[in-house]
Amino acid sequence: MLAEAWRRTDVTDRTDSAHHGEHGEAKSQRSYHHLDFINRELSWLAFNQRVLEEAEDSTNPLLERVRFLSISAGNMDEFYAVRVAGLVDQVRAGEGKKSVDGLTPTQQLETVRHQAWRMQQEQQRIWHSVRAELAKTGIVIESVDKLHHSDKEWLDKYFEEQVFPVLTPVDLNPTHPMPFIPSGGQALVLRLRDVDTHKHKADGLVVMPPQIPRFIRLPDKNGQIRFIALEYLIAHYTKRLFPGLHGVPTGMMRIVRNLDVDLEEKAEDLLNTFEKAVQDRRHGVCIHLEVEGTIPKHLVRKLGLERDEVVLLPKMAGMGDVKQLIVSDRPELLFSPFHAAMPQRVLDHDGDCFAAIKEKDLVVQHPYESYDVVVHFLQQAAQDPNVLSIKQSIYRTSHDSPIVHALIAAVEAGKSVTAVVELRARFDEEANINLARALEARGVQVVYGLAAYKTHAKMILVVRREGERLQSYAHFGTGNYHPSTAKIYTDISFFTCDPVLVEDAARLFNYATGCAKPHLQALCCSPLTIRSTLVELVQAEIAHARAGRPAQIWLKMNSLVDPQLIELLYDASQAGVSVKAVVRGICCLRPGVKGLSENIEIHSIVGRYLEHARVFAFGNGEGLPSPYAKLYISSADWMKRNMDRRIEAMVPITDPAAHAHILNQIMVVNMRDTLRSWKLLPNGKWERMAPGNEPLSAHDYFMAHPSPAYGEEIAPVGSESRTGVAVQES
Repeated sequence: MLAEAWRRTDVTDRTDSAHHGEHGEAKSQRSYHHLDFINRELSWLAFNQRVLEEAEDSTNPLLERVRFLSISAGNMDEFYAVRVAGLVDQVRAGEGKKSVDGLTPTQQLETVRHQAWRMQQEQQRIWHSVRAELAKTGIVIESVDKLHHSDKEWLDKYFEEQVFPVLTPVDLNPTHPMPFIPSGGQALVLRLRDVDTHKHKADGLVVMPPQIPRFIRLPDKNGQIRFIALEYLIAHYTKRLFPGLHGVPTGMMRIVRNLDVDLEEKAEDLLNTFEKAVQDRRHGVCIHLEVEGTIPKHLVRKLGLERDEVVLLPKMAGMGDVKQLIVSDRPELLFSPFHAAMPQRVLDHDGDCFAAIKEKDLVVQHPYESYDVVVHFLQQAAQDPNVLSIKQSIYRTSHDSPIVHALIAAVEAGKSVTAVVELRARFDEEANINLARALEARGVQVVYGLAAYKTHAKMILVVRREGERLQSYAHFGTGNYHPSTAKIYTDISFFTCDPVLVEDAARLFNYATGCAKPHLQALCCSPLTIRSTLVELVQAEIAHARAGRPAQIWLKMNSLVDPQLIELLYDASQAGVSVKAVVRGICCLRPGVKGLSENIEIHSIVGRYLEHARVFAFGNGEGLPSPYAKLYISSADWMKRNMDRRIEAMVPITDPAAHAHILNQIMVVNMRDTLRSWKLLPNGKWERMAPGNEPLSAHDYFMAHPSPAYGEEIAPVGSESRTGVAVQES
């Protein structure tokens, strides 16, 4: 589950390269040079390097280090399948448009491939070290030849019953076409020799079945947890696969295909069109090949690959598979369990979410407070006879989601239910197509949103009859309605029945379903007003600085890429505005450069949880934190796609308690984190922050303090909170 969460790391959009938005907002007064920006692709690789560093951090439990190694490998697959594939397409099409940092597609492709190759070699080195440490703790990958005869008997049975029936050995001669290998698929390559003459007869290939685990667990022995790699097992039984021939394994190969799909947005039947496009994606061209050992050159030619698209690996192809070694029966090698509780105010109202929200706006920080509150909110709405309607946007959700069940239960209870399902959530298209069909079959009104814009906003709107009037309740989130990943993503839920916000929510839903531009009183939305509002907010801080007033901006997001907004932050820095940002992933802004950005600091928190919340704070003439600050949470990162090509929500937080919770607690602790933070340097490199005199891990702090104590104004980060030791709960 954690690997799935970390996979979603902003590698899935290719087109954030235009220099300014199309909506006529104010631009920077200064002309900036391409050297003022960091390349997007290299910045993403730097993020994945930070993830990989966690695999080498001895302060992390050993099996969690294995998990980080697997995550970094999975991230690389997606990077090749989308971002590198996009550069390849541009080069083959002869496109010469430069990125914002001044590189042509050809230059980017060459640089990115070199950096990616270095990272994969680093993964190999770390795996060699981690595997040795695993062996010392009693988790061993065995070789068949060293197994006891009783183990070989067990393997004989396992191979005959579980593996042999699903294998298809192929003789790679000219009369046999190359078997199809899906993206991420692996194959064992062999040299086939006559058993009598020992002459080379042909090359053989066995595609490894995805239904069988890469690492097969053997019966435990002498307290050891033992595995055998599937390729070792197949290699041992080649005589059964190629009778009369002697098969000598020479290498393992693993393919990554171009998984981008060109979805026709103007098709008459969006559902069927998208479904066909997703099916076609499976057969995308091969754009990357990992090889452990050696394979015949003709095999590379059959795959249509160039030499620079092949990476030789000394230890293991398919590093993402090491997650299969993470066993639950060695808890001392995992993070200590953490069990989030329901928000206290909801408990104080005996689980009545409507009563808790009606008391005042409710902020919930996940995963430190349970995501069950969101599920319960929907379940209560489905069961409440006074609820008339429910509307919800769905970008990603989990398999067999309780949220989906709640929507179906609401329909069956006679309520009006509308689901805005985004079919184009990359790599979740098929799941969302199936979800849309299932919801429609049960009576939910399913809308696919506007053809030109992905619906990325996270919103629920419940309308309830209370006496003689209708009362609406809204939920706005920074993360997806995905109960599984909500356990490991850090996100913010905001519940409100504020009349202005719930009316705006209704209008924004009407925009997503009916395309009429809404008149919003407080909410901001993309593609209409988020960009222009951010421009106004930054320019207001510049005006405060020039007038001699305090001027500060605090930002928290996943990616900072949009050139126009970066240039405005440069303008702000030069005017004397202090800008501090926590950016988890891609950051194209170059901080700390004299005369350009010396008043900008960029940090990145990487650790047990995946940082995912988007929070924007503007001092408004006061130093931060301040009750007078203008504060927003959002579904949008500062990327061109989020500003101009998606339906997003940016929600003002004005309730004093909610404002203090987010700004004085969540943001203050994020800004003070040193134990899991990295700092971006002017040269574009990242370095770990020193613990300092007040070492603090935001993740550990919030596990100990999931919500502020009553009356608390600023997070009390005392010495007892700085240990960096995870809270344990039974």
